[in-house]
Amino acid sequence: MTDPGVVAVLAAKIPLWQAVLLGGTSFLAGRLLQRGLGRGAAGARAVHATSSSRSSNRSKGLGGEDVKLVLVVRMDLGMSKGKIAAQCSHAALACYKDASRRAAAAVSAWEVTGQAKVVLRCESEDELMELQGKARSAGLVAQSIRDAGRTQIAAGSRTVLGIGPGPASLIDRITGDLRLY
Repeated sequence: MTDPGVVAVLAAKIPLWQAVLLGGTSFLAGRLLQRGLGRGAAGARAVHATSSSRSSNRSKGLGGEDVKLVLVVRMDLGMSKGKIAAQCSHAALACYKDASRRAAAAVSAWEVTGQAKVVLRCESEDELMELQGKARSAGLVAQSIRDAGRTQIAAGSRTVLGIGPGPASLIDRITGDLRLY
């Protein structure tokens, strides 16, 4: 299978070193859309939405719909900032892998428009699991992370829930009442 980044470099006639320096595959996909290759005019509008949406932590991509990934952190565990960063990274990667298989259109829109991520807080494992159930019932990718127990947290503790990438309006119906981390 050919790497989409390589195809983008060839199609956009951009030197590989320049593409990597300026942002890798997301940059390349954006260049393709700007040149009218790939998705045509609708795709070009999605690229232009990126710059204005960065300040609002959202990205337009699915037919003009905002696309984002939300990470919900359990605050009752008392994790350090470094531990939270590591657990959020695990959740983001797990969601990305799952969504790449199950929601490829959402992943593509999310990649092209800046990969918006929002980190929220919840107070308990019960709340985390309730959110995961609601997200999955709504058809969203939802991955909770269990800690290995090698450092600060007991083995098997659920630390972070990732939801998306998916339509922001749908994710907001589930997580809209949560506070920012």
